[in-house]
Amino acid sequence: MHVQSLLQSSSHAPLQTHNPRFLPQSLPHLKKPSLSVSLAPPNFHNSFLPPDLVIFNSSSRLVTPCISPSKEFVSDSVSENETSVASNYLLVEEGEEKEEDEEETRMVGSRQGLESQSIWNQIKEIVMFTAPATGLWITGPLMSLIDTAVIGQGSSLELAALGPGTVLCDNMSYVFMFLSISTSNLVATSLAKQDKNEVQHQLSVLLFIALTCGFLMILFTKFLGTSVLTAFTGSSNLHLVPVANTYVQIRGLAWPAILIGWVAQSASLGMKDSWGPLKALAVASAINGIGDIVLCRFLDYGVAGAAWATMVSQVVAAYMMIDSLNKKGYNACSIKVPSPSDLVTIFGIAAPVFVMMISKVAFYSLLVYFATSMGTLSLAAHQVMIQAFMTCTVWGEPLSQTAQSFMPELMYGSNRSLTKARMLLKSLVIIGSILGLLLGFFGTSIPWLFPTIFTPDQKVIQEMHKVLVPFFMALAVTPCILSFEGTLLAGRDLKFVSMSMSGCFSVGALVLLVVSSRGYGLLGCWCTLLSFQWARFFLTLQRLLSPNGILFSEDLSQQQIQKLKAT
Repeated sequence: MHVQSLLQSSSHAPLQTHNPRFLPQSLPHLKKPSLSVSLAPPNFHNSFLPPDLVIFNSSSRLVTPCISPSKEFVSDSVSENETSVASNYLLVEEGEEKEEDEEETRMVGSRQGLESQSIWNQIKEIVMFTAPATGLWITGPLMSLIDTAVIGQGSSLELAALGPGTVLCDNMSYVFMFLSISTSNLVATSLAKQDKNEVQHQLSVLLFIALTCGFLMILFTKFLGTSVLTAFTGSSNLHLVPVANTYVQIRGLAWPAILIGWVAQSASLGMKDSWGPLKALAVASAINGIGDIVLCRFLDYGVAGAAWATMVSQVVAAYMMIDSLNKKGYNACSIKVPSPSDLVTIFGIAAPVFVMMISKVAFYSLLVYFATSMGTLSLAAHQVMIQAFMTCTVWGEPLSQTAQSFMPELMYGSNRSLTKARMLLKSLVIIGSILGLLLGFFGTSIPWLFPTIFTPDQKVIQEMHKVLVPFFMALAVTPCILSFEGTLLAGRDLKFVSMSMSGCFSVGALVLLVVSSRGYGLLGCWCTLLSFQWARFFLTLQRLLSPNGILFSEDLSQQQIQKLKAT
């Protein structure tokens, strides 16, 4: 039986589909695009498919003979019509593959483009990434600030109760910062390997952990919230506890959404998308502000209204971040119970990050503790300066996130290049140096030139002016420190990060003890903070410049990551 006779048969209905994508199931040995399978023209019949397929090569007419249903060997020349049909299907298939490649390029273009650019183009792209990422760090404090501003226009009692309430709701979230950093690190590293399945697996596992921690925090708030607030406010302020507890109990309902939103947000940042999370948090901030005004000012719900507005805004933000991930092709609604190996991997990142964050928070808390012992004037001045310092340092955090998002591609990706990684760090340092100076001048000028914004008390202003120099020097170096620490986190040099931070905390605590006992006052505390910052700077810089460090060593075994083959 010849091919021509098959084509002329009319005993069956013509084949309706011309999609060649089912062919690899019938012919798994074929490799695209060098070989293509020609489906028959419209007068070809279903009864002969899939065995009766004529296989063509783009450069020759007949490549492979076929077997008919009767098991006869078929081999004959093919007409120009069949050759044309085969070529057409080859072009269709290649066109579809090209469209898929273009779509994939659009999805990962931003992830791969920065590393190959010049240093000034890198700086431009980094600024474009960090600008919206800065908004992510500002939005959290902004929500509490909105609550404070609206409640402050009403009851002084509720305003006072809002202090311990926001501390319990906001400051306790730092305990779960390991979820955010772990997600960003794992996602960015998996994308560097170009392994989307691994990204999805890690997202599912981290979402399960976030959801579990969120429900545990609801139980913690429900049964232990009052006790914690009582211990925090002290016996002299027990009248604040019921009001503060109302705020805490309502906001506590959002803990699962908060932690899931953190995972989704960090995953997007690991994918180098900072605009999606920013849009979600912008909408959430608008809902919070409008809700506060309506519920507190017009409906007179007081602190409960502020809590409901914030809680709803956090749930909406989490939903929008999950939706943003779904649009990227990942299932952010999928959760998976972590295996022991998953827990080991996450713990290996989370534990050092937890030590690092706790050490940093503990040091700043000690500053407040020792300033308290110096009297009301010193404490008031310190409160103004430390709040200004913390507000300014937030602007440097996106540089750390940039390093965690972009560095893994250069350290572990298929096109690994430590030279380009060092070039990227150089760009971050340039931006960090400029940003540090700007923040230093801006942060120092406000309490120096306009101190009455904070207080009319001249004695407090004098105490503030005493620490302006160490304030400036400590703030100016902070963005560079965050760039270095972000690079070390991206390189998973986690042991060094945790050990260096805990070491700085231990030495700093001892220095604060000596400074306080010898009566050096508030200036001594801020000089200790200055030493703490510059110690972090030199330790991380020395680590990054070390010949055995992550930016110079070609041995990937120290990060326990196998070298990837180029694709």
